[in-house]
Amino acid sequence: MKQGSTLFLKIVVILIGIPVLALCIFVVPEIANYAAKLYPKIALMKYLIFIDLYAAAIPFYFALYQAFKLLIYIDQNKAFSELSVNALKNIKLSAIAISVLYVLGLPLFYLIADMDDAPGIIVIGMILIFASMVIAVFAAVLQRLLKEAIDIKSENDLTV
Repeated sequence: MKQGSTLFLKIVVILIGIPVLALCIFVVPEIANYAAKLYPKIALMKYLIFIDLYAAAIPFYFALYQAFKLLIYIDQNKAFSELSVNALKNIKLSAIAISVLYVLGLPLFYLIADMDDAPGIIVIGMILIFASMVIAVFAAVLQRLLKEAIDIKSENDLTV
């Protein structure tokens, strides 16, 4: 397969990471400062927001890296290999980790929404959790299908 066939997808993976990086640099500190102003008696509020949102960014970027590796495997005609199965497994685990981190941070979203009288914040948190779980399920299905295809391929290679 030509290496340029997945070039568009590689560019998209990189472009997906840029806005999230911008959010981490510019928006997350503003959210943390705003939460600290809403709850001045909770000294750790600012740091809890930082921990939750930045911790969710780590598995996000790891999943993007795994998707990029998967595209490289496709370019190298290694799409039907254990390397691809492992990349999909890592994407699935990253999506689950993101969901878990946002579930753990949902009480913080609730506190901010309650004080600011903005229930949309909770809805946004639920959408992030739901989207991550959908990605995890999709990666799990692809992982299982790819594993079965590899097994069938290995059986056919052994057949004379």
